[in-house]
This record gives sequence, C-alpha cells and structure tokens, in this order.
Amino acid sequence: MSPPDLIPVEHVQSRILVLRGQRVIIDRNLARLYGVTTKRLNEQVKRNQRRFPEDFVFQLTKAEKAEVVAKCDHLGNLRFSNTLPYAFTEHGAIQAANVINSATAEEMGVMVVRAFIQLRQMMVNHKALTAKLAELDARLGEHDEQIASLVEAIRKLTMPDGPLHKRKIGFVGTDD
Repeated sequence: MSPPDLIPVEHVQSRILVLRGQRVIIDRNLARLYGVTTKRLNEQVKRNQRRFPEDFVFQLTKAEKAEVVAKCDHLGNLRFSNTLPYAFTEHGAIQAANVINSATAEEMGVMVVRAFIQLRQMMVNHKALTAKLAELDARLGEHDEQIASLVEAIRKLTMPDGPLHKRKIGFVGTDD
C-alpha cells in the first residue's frame, strides 16, 4: 500500500458510488484505502455494531451487487464472492477509521471525508449551473419570440400593400 499522502482525492472520489440514493464506498475499496483486509474491516464493524446504524453502513442486495460489478471494472472480482459487500456512507467511513485504530486508517479517513465533501460541493455547483442554464434558456426563448416578431414586421414593411400602378398588365381589348 502506498503512503496516504500519495493517493489523490480524485482516486478516492472515483471509488464513491451512489446506491439507494446515498453516496457510499464499498467495503473492499475502503479496506484498501485503510490498509487492512476486507475481512478485518468487516470484523471490526461487526464487533462495534452500535457505532454503525443503518444510515452509516448497509449490506448490498444480490441485485445491487450485480449492478456494482457491472458498472465498476475494479470490483469485477466481487462477482465470484459468496458474501454480499457492505456499503459505507461518509459517516460510516469515519466510524470505520475509528474502529480500525491505525495511523493509516486515521490519515485515510480524513482523505475519504475530503473526497465526500468535494463531491458534495460539485453537486451544489452542478445544481447552480443547471439553474443558470435554465434561466438562459428561458431568456433565449423570450428573445426568439421577439426576433420572430421583428422579422414579421420587416416582411410586412418590404411587401407592398397593393399594386404600385392602377393599370392592369396584359392585353386589353376594346369593347367597340
């Protein structure tokens, strides 16, 4: 395992998934970040169940596991595992760092929290950008209507109201 200061926050962010409407990190990825085996991480969670309510950690269903394996190449080995993985929310990842009780876990716990915070900030920025784009789209819609009315007015101005001369064109016979 490389030293925690060499792991960029982007690497941690790439391991964060959205499951059940929450941003989570799978136990295998969290264990690697904390420098322990997945088995050791899950043992510590089971020994300290009071510290891990359902909104901190939950076990994936078979369907969720299949979806995660299909979407994430780095979790392809989970396909062959008989056990269902656990998903840790931001608070669950912090608690896991506390129960593992190692210097690596403490340092990486801070990195994981920073990754979650940056993702949260990006989501806020994304929502603000989406709102701005909707506002611009509405403005363009108004401008389109105004431009269309200007074009129509110009067309009316360029078209004569009637014939410029009173004489009819063509052969006119005499009634005599």
